[in-house]
Amino acid sequence: MKSRSGSRRYTVIGLVLTALMLFPVYWMINVSLTPQQDMRKSPPDLLPLHPTFEGYRAVLDDQLPYLGTSLLIGLGTVVLTLLLAAPAGYSLAKLRPRGGALGLVLLIAQMVPGIVMAMGFYGIFLDLGLLNSWWGLIVADSTIAVPFGVMIFTAFMSGIPGELIAASRIDGAGTFRTFWSVVLPVSRNALVTVSLFSFLWAWSDFVFANTLDGGGDLRPITLGIYKYIGNNNQEWNAIMATAVVASVPAAVLLVLAQRYVAAGVTAGAVKD
Repeated sequence: MKSRSGSRRYTVIGLVLTALMLFPVYWMINVSLTPQQDMRKSPPDLLPLHPTFEGYRAVLDDQLPYLGTSLLIGLGTVVLTLLLAAPAGYSLAKLRPRGGALGLVLLIAQMVPGIVMAMGFYGIFLDLGLLNSWWGLIVADSTIAVPFGVMIFTAFMSGIPGELIAASRIDGAGTFRTFWSVVLPVSRNALVTVSLFSFLWAWSDFVFANTLDGGGDLRPITLGIYKYIGNNNQEWNAIMATAVVASVPAAVLLVLAQRYVAAGVTAGAVKD
């Protein structure tokens, strides 16, 4: 009886905490459906009593190019991150290169604030002529994703049985063939995890985008939202509608990949 009452109490607490965490999402949807003239009502309506889709109409009219740019940058970041992180993780896990401080270097790289990196990139990109370019943002966003990806791949690939790799070498496979044909197929969870987080970081990036692509024609959606913000005008329903639309790809990817992400993140946590 006590365990059942305790379980109910924890369930109620969990529901309350979940409601609190999801309330900003609900409020974002509520404001996106609220007419502009009702924005300053006090107290505000908890439900959109007179819903309007003007904000979503503005998204379809104005924001689709920005969404396309964010999709391009996100996919490009995923590809570049996997190309760099997967071989590096395999090397650290199985080839044992000299230099045991590489893991510490990767950890330190993740601790550097994004704004500091953005200032450094600005000077480099200015000299190289890469400012206001979508592929410059791909390179910048990858610097956040690659260290994380290397650590995930290293932890996951460390758990691959050495006998499996030895058997492939006995069959005549070289290092690259072993990596491509044996290691990568069994590293699906790590691949999905790294791909998902790389895409989400690039999709939600604002610091690099605002610093390195503030005046370009191909701006990501995080900068497209600012189109509705001015000194004397804030189109909050359009802003929130854009935020809702921009959140949909991330939410869908998280739902579809949660099983692989759970396995990929916890890889290497338990050793036999």
